[in-house]
Amino acid sequence: MFESASTSSGVPHQELVRWRNGIFAVFAMCGIALASWMARTPAVKDALDATTAQMGLLILGLAIGSMIGLTISSHVIARFGTSTVLMWCLTGIPLGVVIAGVAVSIFAAFWLAFVGLFVFGVALGTCDVTMNLSGAANERLLGRTVMPVFHAFFSFGTIIGAAIGAAAEFLKVSIAVQSVIVGLIILSVGVWGARATPTETVTPPSPSISPSGLPEPAPRKGWRERMSLWRDQRTLLIGVIVLGMAFAEGSAEDWLSLAAVEGHDVDKPTGAIVFVIFVTAMTLGRLAGSRVLDRYGRVPVLRVSAVLAALGLLIFITVPVLWIAIVGVVLWGLGSALGFPTGMSAAADDPRTAAARLSVVATIGYLAFLVGPPVIGFLGEHFGLLRALLLSLVLIAFAGFASGAARERSHSELDGS
Repeated sequence: MFESASTSSGVPHQELVRWRNGIFAVFAMCGIALASWMARTPAVKDALDATTAQMGLLILGLAIGSMIGLTISSHVIARFGTSTVLMWCLTGIPLGVVIAGVAVSIFAAFWLAFVGLFVFGVALGTCDVTMNLSGAANERLLGRTVMPVFHAFFSFGTIIGAAIGAAAEFLKVSIAVQSVIVGLIILSVGVWGARATPTETVTPPSPSISPSGLPEPAPRKGWRERMSLWRDQRTLLIGVIVLGMAFAEGSAEDWLSLAAVEGHDVDKPTGAIVFVIFVTAMTLGRLAGSRVLDRYGRVPVLRVSAVLAALGLLIFITVPVLWIAIVGVVLWGLGSALGFPTGMSAAADDPRTAAARLSVVATIGYLAFLVGPPVIGFLGEHFGLLRALLLSLVLIAFAGFASGAARERSHSELDGS
């Protein structure tokens, strides 16, 4: 167990690498779970004979579950520890996926599918905070930036999940069968990843020493202390960073293909290719982000990221020449790559409050994924989709202005907080 692990505690490097690889697996499984389901939404709509409004309600079940999971995560982690919570989440995610898949394919039961997606959402939201907390602790002990690579593995997972969904659609595999297969993959690989993580990752930066010579684990915070972080200015500003950059990412995931078709008069396959270009740029940005962050620091990187994302989005919105608009998409993807993972690292700087801060920051950030799609859809209906994307520019600007809150903090600053 790593309860007492620190950079000076003698934890073998291979154990830290095993822990890191386990978190890689957890991030990837979450991406696979989400994308494999989303790739089949047209088939889900047909199977349930649902209207567009009903599909929105169905997806809302996933969103509500995710918000609940994000909100309760810090309290559950404080009570049971990260490894145990990850095990539960990586059991709950496939359970929810299977319930939803069986409800759609076998029973054509809308509300049972809603329940399945709600379970999926609670487990996914809780897992999001827990895997970021464990990843941040691993990053701290390894002594180098790893968080962007963790999030790159989520991106890899979404690519794999989308491919699974597309292949199942092409081969006419039922949603129930696909859900069972995906569920088994997540259960086996994800549980292995959870077992590779420590039981508890919250350790003080300057720990007290026990008679055995090992650092003592940090004291647990009460729920009132954890909830008080909703009034902490630095935590809220980091939430603004994550919100703005998550909106930049989420608006592309939800609307880029359609915006390319409607706003730049390309065909649907080309619109899909434009989205692939964005995802590829963002993934490459995350893979390269660790070295960039270690060399230049969080605040300059976040400011440059906000400028790149805003510039790329502005080019895409305003320039009618397709190849120039695609250059804008590349800049947009690169600029969106590091905001979310860097915000998570900043929220976890102080191990004593990392779980609670991550819960607050993730909840604020996920508002982008919950509120963003319908708001942009409403604005797009009235003003055009390209103009609606200007909302993302405003939030990216807020994220850039708030980036100073993510500054790395020294041990003395943490001890005094």
